[in-house]
Amino acid sequence: MNINSIEFIGSFEYEDQCPKTDLPEYAFIGRSNVGKSSLINLITNRNDLARISGTPGKTQTINYFLVNESWYIVDLPGYGYAKVSKRLREKWTKNIRQYLKKRASLYCVFSLIDSRHTLQVSDLNFVNWLGDNEIPYAIVYTKIDKIKNKIAENIASIKSELLQHWEYLPTQFQTSTVLRQGHEDILKFIEKINNN
Repeated sequence: MNINSIEFIGSFEYEDQCPKTDLPEYAFIGRSNVGKSSLINLITNRNDLARISGTPGKTQTINYFLVNESWYIVDLPGYGYAKVSKRLREKWTKNIRQYLKKRASLYCVFSLIDSRHTLQVSDLNFVNWLGDNEIPYAIVYTKIDKIKNKIAENIASIKSELLQHWEYLPTQFQTSTVLRQGHEDILKFIEKINNN
């Protein structure tokens, strides 16, 4: 898929403020500092579409980008550690869950997991919540360039942990913004869904 146009539509705090649309939406989410903004920029081939920060918790709203005038990338706030108050983190969690549960046009959630680490409790809890609520999702392993010799081992460990909770796993992708890998597979996946 070629991305010929992309337009920032707006930032929204609550689901009922989001665009009223029937166009497909693809949401990206993960723990703070998982590399979400970098991945969105890679997918769209833009350097500064999503804001990149060394400070966890930079994304604080539901951000909409219209791609090729036919589908949306939705950049969601990260979960887990962030240098904000517990009250604000709880507010984000509530708002994110409302968005994920209510959006009829949400076709898939890309759940980002840092491939450098063992499966974190917050990641496990999140994908379990998606599954329990029958929200379609795919898993994206990020930063595979950081563990060149341990990619297979680390990802196998994460999969093994997930399979203790699920009979089978959803579609999965391995990505590196440094090596510019994995984004084309994600775009092909989106294109296939859009064409069905």
